[in-house]
Amino acid sequence: MFSSDKNVDRIAQLIEKFKHYLGLQTEFVKLDATEKIVRLITLLSILTISVVALLVIMIFLSVAAAFALAHWTGAATAFLIIAAFYIIIFIVVLFNRKRLIEKPLVKLLSAILLEN
Repeated sequence: MFSSDKNVDRIAQLIEKFKHYLGLQTEFVKLDATEKIVRLITLLSILTISVVALLVIMIFLSVAAAFALAHWTGAATAFLIIAAFYIIIFIVVLFNRKRLIEKPLVKLLSAILLEN
């Protein structure tokens, strides 16, 4: 049964199709990984630019707020009030970091990496 040329040709064709399928699957995995890496790099780039822009804006707003408060409290006290405000924000974020930072980040990364 297996000795006939027709069966040998069919097995050879099946092996060739399987090799082609494996090659396509490998190519698909490469393209999928490349797409996910590009999406992550894009996300990191946008996030970096946004954070830098927000930091610059916050610095200017903080200095403006301190100078506005300096009219009533004095310059040193005004800057201390602004610094205390940021310390309070830092402490609140520090104690809520899992809810505010880790969980959304894990959801975002899993959505990108596990997307089919």
